[in-house]
This record gives sequence, structure tokens and C-alpha cells, in this order.
Amino acid sequence: MNPPAHSPGSLRCGLESLNQFDEIIDVRTPAEYADDHIPGAINAPVLSNEERVLIGTMYAQESPFKATRLGAALVARHIGDYLETLFADRPRSWRPLIYCWRGGKRSGAMTTWFNLIGWRARQLDGGYKTWRRHVIDRLTNHPARFDCIVLTGPTGSGKTRLLQALGQAGAQILDLEGLACHRGSLLGSLPAQPQPSQRSFESTLLQALDTLDPDRPVFLEAESRRIGQLSLPDSLLQAMYGGRCVRIQAALPQRVEFLLQDYEHLFHDPDAFKRTLGRLVGLHSRQTIQDWHALIDADRRAELFQSLMQDHYDPAYRRSSQGHYAGLAQAPTFEYNPTAPEGQRQAVQLMDQLGLVHAVPAG
Repeated sequence: MNPPAHSPGSLRCGLESLNQFDEIIDVRTPAEYADDHIPGAINAPVLSNEERVLIGTMYAQESPFKATRLGAALVARHIGDYLETLFADRPRSWRPLIYCWRGGKRSGAMTTWFNLIGWRARQLDGGYKTWRRHVIDRLTNHPARFDCIVLTGPTGSGKTRLLQALGQAGAQILDLEGLACHRGSLLGSLPAQPQPSQRSFESTLLQALDTLDPDRPVFLEAESRRIGQLSLPDSLLQAMYGGRCVRIQAALPQRVEFLLQDYEHLFHDPDAFKRTLGRLVGLHSRQTIQDWHALIDADRRAELFQSLMQDHYDPAYRRSSQGHYAGLAQAPTFEYNPTAPEGQRQAVQLMDQLGLVHAVPAG
């Protein structure tokens, strides 16, 4: 491995050296790290969330000198703790890359001390803000390189399950709902899985795009502009809108059975389920909402899902932004059973229908 590129005598380097380090260390607060960070970076905050607020308030309202002096003491204390704990086992040859918000004092302090110890540490020039600009710039242009094959179809047709089976069969896939931790509909929140921040979503999206081969097609699900609380980049939407499409069709009984499997968790908290459906007042009459609530109370799950599809989801699908997809008019139809055990075999059938290379399914 070549040593990280940097200017002679400088302890700073740019994003072009990102993959040349043994470890990437984010020294920002836990809150900053949770909002977004460079993929793969570990968090070693040199100021806690509360300490950063304290220092910032003191800097603005009391004295920059006093704030800097207190901040230096706190940062030094945390670095000392990490040297005895988190980084105690790092070898003499260790080469970490360190960053903070904009490549300033927090990361500079740790970089200086690590190099005094003997490690070849470097500070990311511009810090997290450099990474954020990189993500925005790349997402503006990168998606246009890909040949998208978009799976369209109504709720319950099993598009996500088919997408995952396509990946197992050797196709390239981009699971946007998986990255967004949301199924993309009113009932799409995942149990015990909050959505990431917008910035974190964009960082992981770019990481996923960077693993794809632009010379091979990429399968995705049709999505609206928003998946839950998160927005898709315009460039990616345009690549999807201009891509090829496949219409996924499944029989109504199979769709009901699929939803009974995938949305079973909704019945664990009937009151929350009813509150969610109550948000549809305005699109549906109060009597319709009450009828759905009564089906939940009676645990008549199949009837509820069939009614939701026929009265809400299917009409909404027909009114949706599917018209943005240029390839939809010429899209082939694929008959799919989302509850069948031979999911990968069905994925292979679709790839055969499209003339694409696939892996041989087990069994």
C-alpha cells in the first residue's frame, strides 16, 4: 500500500487519499456524527454534545479566549482518554485520517498529538464540509451514467422481494427503500428502524452507487420523489424516469397474502395502526376510516388489506407519478407471485425475459 498523498511537511490531505488510510476518525460530537459521517468512519468525539454547546455559547457571549482555553482543556482530556482506551492497541505503523466539521481545531489537535506519538496521522482538508460538497457534486452527475430498469406495479405486488431476488440471481440492484429504511407508503415505516437523516441517506446512496458497474443495467423500484421523510436526488429520478420499465403483476389474493406477511407488525399496536389510517381523512370519508378501524378491532386482516388496496392503494397508484416514466408505455409485463418459495427462480425468469445474464439458482 502506498503512503497517503500529501504536501511535503503538511499534515493535511484531500478526499483523493481516502482509501489509503487504515482508519477514518470523526472527532465531531455524537450528534454531528449521527446526522451524517463519511461511511466507515468511527466516532471519537473530542467534545461531547453538551460541551460543544457550552464552548459555543461562551465564545459568543463571554470571551473567545476563555472559550478556546476551556475547549483546549476538554479536547486534550478526551484525546488522553482515547490514547488509554480506544486507540491503545494501534500499532506503530498505524495511519489514521482525522476530520471534524471543517478541518479546524478539533481534528488538528488530535492529528498533531498522534504524529508527536509517532503515528502517521493526517487531517482531512476542509473536514466534513469537504465530504458533503463531494456527495452533492457526485449525486448531481453520477446517476446519469446508469441504465435503469424500473420495476413498476401496485402495492402488494412484491417489488421489493423481487428486487432482492434479482440481486441473488446476479443482477445489479439499488434498493432505495432499504437505504431509506422505509417502504415508501403511508404504512411504510419499519418497526424499530427510524429513517436516517437526509444527509446520511445521501452519503450511503452515493456509496451504493459507487459499487455499481455503469456498463451493466441496474434494477430499481419505481418511487415517488419522497420515500417517507427523505427526498431522492433529481438526477436519480431523471435517470429512473428515462429508464426501461417492467410492469409487475400479481393476483389480488397473492397480494393480500403478501401484505399479511410483510405488514403483520402493524397489528402489534392496533391503536397506532388506526391513528395512521386516520391521517387519510380528506382522501376518504370518515365512514370509510371507521370501517377500516372496525376491521382492525375485529382482527379481520385479509379483509382490511383487500379493502385498502381496492379503495386506496390501487386508485392512488393509477393517479401516481408513473406517467413520468418514459418506458412505461412499452414496458413488458411480468406475472409474479410474491409469496411463492421459488423467488430466485422467478427472478431468473424475468432476467431471461429481458435477455440478461443471471446466476443459476440453487436447487
